Amino acid sequence: MTVALENVLAKAGLRIDAADFLTLVEDAARRLTPPNPDPSSFFSEGQRAALNETGLDLSRRRDDEPDARAPSVAAHAVLAESALTVSEAARRLGVDPSRIRHKLGERRLTGWKDQGGWRLPAWQFGDRGTLPGLDVVLAAVPGDQPVLVVAAFMNTTQDDLEISGRAVTPRQWLLAGGDPGPVAALATTLGTPV
Repeated sequence: MTVALENVLAKAGLRIDAADFLTLVEDAARRLTPPNPDPSSFFSEGQRAALNETGLDLSRRRDDEPDARAPSVAAHAVLAESALTVSEAARRLGVDPSRIRHKLGERRLTGWKDQGGWRLPAWQFGDRGTLPGLDVVLAAVPGDQPVLVVAAFMNTTQDDLEISGRAVTPRQWLLAGGDPGPVAALATTLGTPV
């Protein structure tokens, strides 16, 4: 298993020891919902009846069903592995670490706090600093959106953003010098039902 995992990590360009990556996966799984919650416990009897009438299955996951948490756990582990510390971000931007913490407080950078301090997702940095227009986009993101949701948005192709007739991700759009306004407009919809 370790050799197979090391091969997958290498193919993905993740420079991390397989055991360390598995620790990240374990930590991410622990932070998510319990492995087999009882979905019906979240609703009143009337709500359960209404949901059952629409065909929604509120039964517990069977042991032979795949765990729906797996994609989120893997994404969170990759996000954590590639994230920068405050010191690393400061070196990358050529500023004092206090400046990074200040930008986090102003929502001009995004990150999360864990036992080791702040972690900043690498997607928000380019070769020459932060993404152009990042502060405009982050200001538009609803405050209740988790870092993983924002990372997924920034790295998912959006039909509304095109370069040379090809749809691109918000990150690619900003790196190419695109107006941050359209990305900010899309970001305001994060967390709203489709």
